[in-house]
Amino acid sequence: MQEGQNGGEDQPLDPGQWSLPGHSAQVGGYALAAGYGSGEYLGQLPPQPPRRPGRASGVIVYVAVAAVAAAVGAGLVAALNRGPSSSPGGNSPVSTSSPGGLSTSQEQAIASRVEPGIVDISGNLQYEGDADAATGMVISSSGLVLTNNHVIDDTTELTATLVSDGRTFKAQWLGYDQADDVSVIKLEGASGLPTVPLGNSSLVKVGDNVVAIGNAGGVGGTPSVVTGSITSLNQTISASLGELGGTETLEDMLQTNADIVEGDSGGPLVNASGQVIGMDTASSTASFTSQGPSEGFAIPISKALSIARQIIDGKSSSKVKIGASGFLGVLMANGSGSSDSSPAQQQKSELSQGQQPEATQSCVADNQTSEVPSSIAPVATGTLILGDLCGTPASTAGITAGDVITAVDGHAISSPDSLTAAVASYQPGDTVTVTWVDTSGKQHTSNLDLLPAPPK
Repeated sequence: MQEGQNGGEDQPLDPGQWSLPGHSAQVGGYALAAGYGSGEYLGQLPPQPPRRPGRASGVIVYVAVAAVAAAVGAGLVAALNRGPSSSPGGNSPVSTSSPGGLSTSQEQAIASRVEPGIVDISGNLQYEGDADAATGMVISSSGLVLTNNHVIDDTTELTATLVSDGRTFKAQWLGYDQADDVSVIKLEGASGLPTVPLGNSSLVKVGDNVVAIGNAGGVGGTPSVVTGSITSLNQTISASLGELGGTETLEDMLQTNADIVEGDSGGPLVNASGQVIGMDTASSTASFTSQGPSEGFAIPISKALSIARQIIDGKSSSKVKIGASGFLGVLMANGSGSSDSSPAQQQKSELSQGQQPEATQSCVADNQTSEVPSSIAPVATGTLILGDLCGTPASTAGITAGDVITAVDGHAISSPDSLTAAVASYQPGDTVTVTWVDTSGKQHTSNLDLLPAPPK
């Protein structure tokens, strides 16, 4: 992953069309499709402030329709009941009708207008031991692509393939808004690309016919096309983050009965005139299992593009993150063990989550293979290290499971939260002085050159 660039010369939409819908009723809750392991990667953003919770219905779970794990593959497509699949790079979208008033010829005409600007996004989650797939929309001829933040979350490498001709580009993320689930990536070496036709979501009305297009099942190639209508405006959905724990809230969402499924995240929700009026983001679990009516949710395109413009212009804020922070490469306690607490309490917090103590191990490839160390450094304060990721600055310096980091550049470290905040203030390539104590009680100090942190 490379440090983000501004790319401020690209204009995805006339600023006069960027309007933010108001806030309104809340519905249900949804859960992210995938969560990975215990512990946190040091060097990502500091903990975000609490978000306003949604009112849960206690019945339907809404699922972010992004990152389909690569191991699922074509088998998921059949399970999702989205119709037959075609060969990659084809020009005839697969069409499966949902409630709506569009004919098959109208669906195909709409899809043909938008398809040239759609990309399939593939993400390598090296430190998660996984990979995923989703969708994106080209919003500038030079290769700026709009997608969801949860599509790029924790990725260490990104590629994007134009569905119209199969060209594949390496990509880097420029920035993201975690709270509103919007990100922008840049396709390296791209020029003269077709873009999606953009509409104005403030003009959307209940009952409008829509078409949802995306990378259903994450198999790539010919996009899936489903039809439906707008069933509600300005909705707020509460998000359960699954194995990662916690919740998030997405506001101002367009609700549709188009059958949006996993892999569609970042794809376009299109009106009957062939203009993109939303970005597919979430769906009810009922639509995944065909046990009930579909409920899909999309971020209004005017809101998404307003955030994208801020990212493209390189304007960071309390919500918008531009470029990568520094990355040390250690795993540490999260949850109740992340705030001010002793290393022994951090160890106890992890063990209380069902982990078993293990002998000190060498570096690990990803956070799926880390364990809670049975032996820890004999110090009263600092951040307990649960493991170090192979090939990272921490591993090179010899920091390992059971060690406790006590200072960064001479500033005392009292907890995982304080260590995260300290390292997040640095940039990739910065050199920091880290002090730690090993399990034998010996103190070490070393200068470490930070890597780019994965997006969060």
